[in-house]
Amino acid sequence: MEANLTARPDPIVAKLESTAFKSIFTNELYSLIDVFQKYKYELRVAGGAVRDILLDQCPKDIDFATTATPSEMKEMFTKENIRLVNMNGEKHGTITPRINDKENFEVTTLRIDLTTDGRHAEVLFTTDWQLDANRRDLTINSMFLGFDGTVYDYYYGLDDLKKRRIAFVGDPDKRIKEDYLRILRYFRFYGRIADTVDNHDAETLRVISKNINGLERISGERIWSELKKILQGKFGYELVLKLLDCGAGKFIGIPEKANIEEFQKVYSRTKFFDEPFQPLTLLSALLNKPEEAIHLNLRLKFSVFERELTYFIVQNRKEMENIDEILLYKKLCFKVQGGGSVKVRKEYILELLKYYGKTSLYLELKQWEIPVFPIKGNQLKDFGCPAGPVCGVVMNRLRDIWSDSNFQLSNDELVSHLPELFNELNIIDGKIVK
Repeated sequence: MEANLTARPDPIVAKLESTAFKSIFTNELYSLIDVFQKYKYELRVAGGAVRDILLDQCPKDIDFATTATPSEMKEMFTKENIRLVNMNGEKHGTITPRINDKENFEVTTLRIDLTTDGRHAEVLFTTDWQLDANRRDLTINSMFLGFDGTVYDYYYGLDDLKKRRIAFVGDPDKRIKEDYLRILRYFRFYGRIADTVDNHDAETLRVISKNINGLERISGERIWSELKKILQGKFGYELVLKLLDCGAGKFIGIPEKANIEEFQKVYSRTKFFDEPFQPLTLLSALLNKPEEAIHLNLRLKFSVFERELTYFIVQNRKEMENIDEILLYKKLCFKVQGGGSVKVRKEYILELLKYYGKTSLYLELKQWEIPVFPIKGNQLKDFGCPAGPVCGVVMNRLRDIWSDSNFQLSNDELVSHLPELFNELNIIDGKIVK
């Protein structure tokens, strides 16, 4: 524990009886509590769930902390014939029992981080609740909750929560160096908790800037997991700019000369839509050219959908910006490069319309039911179309003719265009001769 870190003399700060607190109790949780009581180990709700309950929000995920070691938990659950699942977290003290074959609970032994490398920690198990609270990132995430409603707060997390203040537990420099991802977690929780746009502690920002190059050591997947939540939360625009001011850009894949003006324009359009923007619809506004989208993907390791969405927006935003005909956007659903179903391509185009702020076109395209192209590839063989690449070219040309008709032409009407197409394409011996 840090020598100069002041803890609350009496950690008990509240006794809860709220609806949010009562919502966590299920028959399975009662069974879990009974097991720990039977074997005389302490068990409490830990971290984010306590924070959410204090905000009168029903927590989506609940983590538990205990004085029992992983070995003691395994022995206890084995005696009670309780199945354990997902043993990957045992090294760091997490055991996951499945109660009544209905509900899994992640239970972690109280611990101290002995050594850290900015990403991972070597841990020592303890029975001291204050020592465990001391290793946590933010004061608002360092509280515990007993099942009688008692809130245990060693480092004034409840005070900070009431003030809507985001503060590290103890020395920010030490906390950040333990795991550099905490830089992004600071901004994410600012967006969740703070009630004013720019109420950061100047010293905290200075320490973040000093340690910002540590993000280089964090995997792209972990960075993107936090960054997308920042973009989706309150003050997303301002928090991303603050991150860039701290020097984060080059370590998270954002170009040095990010397009801040475009980013501001796109963010300002979010208020015109009921549906949230995809995080990458917003982030892509910072990019100036397709090469930067490739670099961003290499750093953050997007899913296929996210990668193709980013490429699509950056490649098409200028060309399509002044187009206000819904038919052209419908036709684009069948022409987007990069693979994927027409339904997925429609999602790309809907995001592009959000990007532009074209609300009417967005609503019209969203309500549009994608028609089924009436021609099948095997039909073309019956009309003398060669198999292979030539068939693909003919199908694409027929699809263009069909979309030009506002998707109205029938199978027979499309087939009637084949002689003209064969002649135009100059197909000889199964090949297109130019």
